[in-house]
Amino acid sequence: MKYFIHESSYVDDGAEIGNGTKVWHFTHVMGGAKIGINCVLGQNVNVSGKVTIGNNVKIQNNVSIYDGVIIEDGVFCGPSCVFTNVFNPRATVERKDEYKKTLIKEGATIGANATIICGVTLGRYCFIGAGAVVTKDVPDNALVYGNPAIQHGTVDEKGNKA
Repeated sequence: MKYFIHESSYVDDGAEIGNGTKVWHFTHVMGGAKIGINCVLGQNVNVSGKVTIGNNVKIQNNVSIYDGVIIEDGVFCGPSCVFTNVFNPRATVERKDEYKKTLIKEGATIGANATIICGVTLGRYCFIGAGAVVTKDVPDNALVYGNPAIQHGTVDEKGNKA
């Protein structure tokens, strides 16, 4: 396999990384994670061990992908966007058996600093605006933003407002 791992990053044994993928500074990919071909993981990205990331995915700086998150092909995760995997976390209550599945479908874009609450599905080619807080499923090609995020239109596969 041919991929690039920056010398400051850690890729644990058992992680799968596809050809052409680039893993940049201070990133950690845990054992069991599956990352497709031609992906880019920016600086300070964390990928948990039960995560699947498709092909041609771009994950910008400071993003953590937790167990329960599935990212399909061609997804863009903007800088510092946030995924959760437990709906009601507490420091003193272990809820690892309550992780919720979050599905990010093909071609979706998540803007910088957006928060994706666990258990939702982001539709194909949807566009999540910067800073949005997504608390429910987003339809294919929907343009959503705000807190909570609501639909403000549609976008095409290139991200242009329809």
